Amino acid sequence: MRYENIKSWILTILVLVSILLTWNLWTYQPNYDTMENGNTVKEVTVSEKQEVQSIVSPNQILFHLKGKHYGTNNPVELDKIVKELRKWSFFDVKNVTDKVGNINDLARKDGNAEIIYSGEIPIELYRSVLNIEGKKVPSFNFNRIIIDVDNSEKDTGNVYFVSSENQQVYLSRISSVNLSEFNHDFFKNATRYPEFFAFEASERRTIYLPEGKTEMTTYKYLPVAINSEEFKDALFNDPSYVQKSFISNGEEYANDSSKMTINYDTSMLQYVNPIPEDTYIDSSYDLVKRSIDFVNEHGGWTGPYRYVSKSEYNRSVTFRLYSTDGYPVYNDRGLSEIYEEWGRDEIEKYVRSFISLNLPLTTEMKKVTQPSGHEIVEFLQKRQNFKPELLEELILGYRIERDSEENKLILLEPTWFYRYDKTWGQITMDDLGGSKHGLE
Repeated sequence: MRYENIKSWILTILVLVSILLTWNLWTYQPNYDTMENGNTVKEVTVSEKQEVQSIVSPNQILFHLKGKHYGTNNPVELDKIVKELRKWSFFDVKNVTDKVGNINDLARKDGNAEIIYSGEIPIELYRSVLNIEGKKVPSFNFNRIIIDVDNSEKDTGNVYFVSSENQQVYLSRISSVNLSEFNHDFFKNATRYPEFFAFEASERRTIYLPEGKTEMTTYKYLPVAINSEEFKDALFNDPSYVQKSFISNGEEYANDSSKMTINYDTSMLQYVNPIPEDTYIDSSYDLVKRSIDFVNEHGGWTGPYRYVSKSEYNRSVTFRLYSTDGYPVYNDRGLSEIYEEWGRDEIEKYVRSFISLNLPLTTEMKKVTQPSGHEIVEFLQKRQNFKPELLEELILGYRIERDSEENKLILLEPTWFYRYDKTWGQITMDDLGGSKHGLE
């Protein structure tokens, strides 16, 4: 009997132990320390990140009023207008290309305001800037927004999104209340802006140029070189495997597949990450969005850059530096641009300046007067074999170069620029009585 009792107690104990172990197994949560992934790079920020509306921003607004044209490229004024548009709701978006006729006639019609951008913008991207209603908004690109201020139909007004490249027009509706406020705050005050005239380069292209002379400022900057190690940490997946070497005019960073070159003479950075070629072509939206995100990831906006162009075929996007007073900056060596080429999932080529213009020398600034648009057109028309239809752009801007008297300084000098038959050139004050100059 005693033996049987002992067996019962042992069996009971074993059952209790089994239950306890089973409970611990079900409820056990291991307290692992977080392991660092050796291939994960900490976030590196060269400068501040930017929102889409700061990078994809207009160049100019024109008000077409009583047969005349008034406009501005002042970034403060343009920002006010974009902020006004961000309050609106755009709805009932549809393709009306076949109903519009001549796009130039639509744009410059009396009572219209025309907001002009440098590059063709995917509407999907700009939905983060404007409130465009509807789940099935058509996919299209645009580089102009035309507000029909005079034409309101009781409760709604018309706003057109126009693509100069594709010759397409999309119509959207807005509230007539929004239209009335825009008319009161901006359109009725259009005459306070400089006057422009329309130069008909071709049936499809009208270029608006200032009626009078334009006063601009010559700037000098003490450039600040960004530490190349910051770009190395930002661009390479694993910086610890990157080898640094010094070359005759700069530095070179490389691993088994990628290379970054820093050129002291040109102040340029080039990162190359060769990827096997394929036939993949990104959509407009994906291409521009990933290009902005890429620069934002390392805070690479070292100045007031704007989106200016894209190529789905080449999978490339270009951003351009602008002056603080809203003029584009040009340089034939790429000093004023950020250029990206993409593979399917990775950046393939990244070319840009590694200097920042954060230190203007205010004592070196001086006012200069640039010729009127009429004088520039007259100069071009006197050129031998000049064909207006090949003139694609004619614009005031800045030439960026090193100051010849003090090579450490960067000079921004006002100049007229033109793109003729896909080639950029410039017209200086001396050229008005002399020879042709390229982008030097």
